[in-house]
Amino acid sequence: MSSAARGARQTSPPELPAEFATVIRPELPRLFREITDQIRRDLPEYAHAQGTPYDRTLRQSVERSLDGFAQRVASPQAKGDAHARVHYRLGRLEALQGRPLDSLQTAYRIGGRVAWHRALEVGAERRIDPQLMVVLADALFAYVDELATHARAGYLEALARNSEEMRSARRRLLRLVVAEAPVAMDAITELARQVHWTVPELFTSIALRPGAAIRAPELDEDVLLDTEAPEPHALFPGPLSAERRAMLTRALGATPAAVGPAVVLHRSAHSLRWARQALRLAEVGVIRSGPLVLCDDHLLTLWLMSDPPLAEQIAARELSPLTALAPSRCERLTETLRVWLTSRGTAAEMAEELTVHPQTVRYRLRAIEQVYGKRINDTRVRFALEAALRCLHLRRHANLRTVRPEPLPYGDV
Repeated sequence: MSSAARGARQTSPPELPAEFATVIRPELPRLFREITDQIRRDLPEYAHAQGTPYDRTLRQSVERSLDGFAQRVASPQAKGDAHARVHYRLGRLEALQGRPLDSLQTAYRIGGRVAWHRALEVGAERRIDPQLMVVLADALFAYVDELATHARAGYLEALARNSEEMRSARRRLLRLVVAEAPVAMDAITELARQVHWTVPELFTSIALRPGAAIRAPELDEDVLLDTEAPEPHALFPGPLSAERRAMLTRALGATPAAVGPAVVLHRSAHSLRWARQALRLAEVGVIRSGPLVLCDDHLLTLWLMSDPPLAEQIAARELSPLTALAPSRCERLTETLRVWLTSRGTAAEMAEELTVHPQTVRYRLRAIEQVYGKRINDTRVRFALEAALRCLHLRRHANLRTVRPEPLPYGDV
């Protein structure tokens, strides 16, 4: 039992004569029926539970509560731990039933009200001293408050435990969905059922930085989130709509994150891997974007940067015809070759990008044709050159330096 439950105030009515218990006890069976009947009439959710294990617990709680009050009147110094446990358990069961705490608290108020009305009737019949009835009222309602406090403690503890178990199960589901190794679909659907999550046709993954500040309440209920993983991540059903993007903006604010492409289940691990790659590239400046990086806007960059050493190797091979030239000239021709391959523009258009005279561009293009000869017209050679040069240009643009035993012949990238 929680410290809150153990610390609940135990109220003893020292001013109430102990012999008053003999007046109370004969009324308990009738009072028990009246309280349970009134609770069922006023709270339909309890009427529907009639005959269930929960209903038996509820009836047991009412019965023991009445008996406990009579015992307390008879022996004010007696401990009420057993009664406290009953109501603590009732509160836990209420949480597990998925009912709001208000229903249970209302049931306690109904019980106290019915008991007091019966006490007034008995007091009138027996002509009990009005001052003694005041003491009885104070003792009765203090007792009801005490029991309600025990139940509330049990309810809140069960709710907290259940919430943590649910969060843990949702994290496990997320890890299954984005697992690199194949996972049996039955395992995913069963865990999804337990956390009330519908397995969709498409998934969208989100890569986050460790320690990312996330306003979790802003996330939609169907977003699976794992901030405890070494590389935090999230996932939601369906593609990135305008509404989903607005939701992420509210939840993340200026916190950097990357959104992977929407994919089918068996490609979720790829989507998350691409999102993580995009987030890393954004951190070093290869990808220029706002806090939220969308992989769909940078797929070519992700492909080109998926294996930079291999791109460098291809570049070293394909640019080898220029290595005999002076480094400065090699650099100029390499940049001109990149602009020509990527833009397919006119000499004037290329000159504007390179900030040189169009005639200079034509001169460089002729020099490139002389160095490469007919190979420059080979589509496979041109494709390899373009891909490698785009990759190297991205790295140079982000001020990345290649760590290699031997530098490339055309300078650091």
